Amino acid sequence: MSAIKLGIVGVGKIATDQHLPAIAANGDFQLLASASRNATIPGLPGFTSIDEMLAQQPDIEAVALCMPPQHRYQAARAALLAGKHVFMEKPPGATLSEVEDLAKLAQAKGVTLFASWHSRHAPAVQVIKAFLAKNAPRQVHVIWKEDVRHWHPGQEWIWEAGGLGVFDPGINALSIVTEILPNAMFLKSGVLEFPANRDAPIAADLRFTDASGLDVHAEFDWRQTGKQSWDIIITTEAGVLRMADGGAKLWLDDVAQELGDEGEYPSLYRHFAGLVQNGKSDVDLSPLRHVADAFMLGKRKVVDAFES
Repeated sequence: MSAIKLGIVGVGKIATDQHLPAIAANGDFQLLASASRNATIPGLPGFTSIDEMLAQQPDIEAVALCMPPQHRYQAARAALLAGKHVFMEKPPGATLSEVEDLAKLAQAKGVTLFASWHSRHAPAVQVIKAFLAKNAPRQVHVIWKEDVRHWHPGQEWIWEAGGLGVFDPGINALSIVTEILPNAMFLKSGVLEFPANRDAPIAADLRFTDASGLDVHAEFDWRQTGKQSWDIIITTEAGVLRMADGGAKLWLDDVAQELGDEGEYPSLYRHFAGLVQNGKSDVDLSPLRHVADAFMLGKRKVVDAFES
């Protein structure tokens, strides 16, 4: 099968750091052009809008959308209406309703829609999932704390309504937990901390459970300095699993487990190619649904103003 001709929309940090290297290393894709208001890719045609890119580059068969989620719906809709396959960076949209609408449109047009969750492709995730399928979890503790100034320098959109705030990284943890747990979980309570000058939270403390009464405690914080924490600790009858570095490392009762070495974004693009080749879509909204539940059920706590 010939390479899938691809266009990328939104040439920012995530596209430069992750998407472009993964695309370049995957023979299933040929990158033809980009669309971005502020940047271009050397050696490729660059446009300022997806509409211009699709009009000038009709050979494009698929697009990867890497712009902030508040602006993703219209771009995805334009691509789907043009009969293009669509890869959406996480989170797939600003609301559940708009992504559900895109899924219906993709089905009607007979093209692939992929709501990607890169953390699900970390090396430890499927190992943990297989272990928990045989050994029921008793307790889950998620500790996801990082320094927003380091990871999102000058990115004001993340503090706007729809930018998700600390849930921008926190949704990565939720994407892992919803992938590995044998039963669906739901939110019981939560506290969301909003800086006095921001429309999105800087921290969240959430309590989940499932039908069996499992205790899932998630702590998200964007004020972490020093060592960053992307950890999940799971207690089972067969031992304690400790996942670190977002799924790059795993221990069972302090014994390191052997993991694969494929990166998250190479795995994502391999999966996207398979979806396109097999005429399928992958639109799991459970991580975004849990974030929506947190905004709905969580108590709001105003904290000190925060400057990037």
